[in-house]
Amino acid sequence: MKLFYKPGACSLATHITLNEIAAAYEIDSVDTDAGKTSSGIDFNTINPKGYVPALQLASGEVLTEGAAILQYLADNHPERGLAPKAGTVARARLQEYLNFTSSELHKAFTPFFTASATTQDKEKAAKNVAAKLSYLETLFSDGRAYLLGAEFSVADAYLFVVCNWSNFVGIDLMSWPSLAAFVERTSQRPSAQAAMKAEGLI
Repeated sequence: MKLFYKPGACSLATHITLNEIAAAYEIDSVDTDAGKTSSGIDFNTINPKGYVPALQLASGEVLTEGAAILQYLADNHPERGLAPKAGTVARARLQEYLNFTSSELHKAFTPFFTASATTQDKEKAAKNVAAKLSYLETLFSDGRAYLLGAEFSVADAYLFVVCNWSNFVGIDLMSWPSLAAFVERTSQRPSAQAAMKAEGLI
């Protein structure tokens, strides 16, 4: 498989998951502004939507959209325990958290990474992000290690990556101590350490 990624972007969650399942894979970084990969490929031929992640399977087929890729990888390696069985309430919870991270938290950060965003836009975004983080704090304040309880899942990989963006936009996660502890805990997983090192983040 080949992962097309942008350092530190949401594609990092797929990178972490590939390590969790001990997959054989290659990586190719993408300059999404130029639409080119580090290997010189026109990225639009890989993903016409123009953004990461994109995962090219051994068959040549390409999957896009992080939440879909994460579930595909988890389902193809059930022995790793990264997603509950389909049709269970636990699986619905996993999808609930993936959807929240994608449609609410991830999007809330968008103004921070938009060149045309004004100071006012970013101030409004900071309040929006804070509200989402406060919701997550209520989840982790019950003492759970990960979103579904004691066991790490692909939803945690995605949530970790997006919450970690706080470090780059001036939002101090220590205002949400239980969530901050989750981010630190996840950052120390060998899968996360290896992915971040490969992407030049640490």
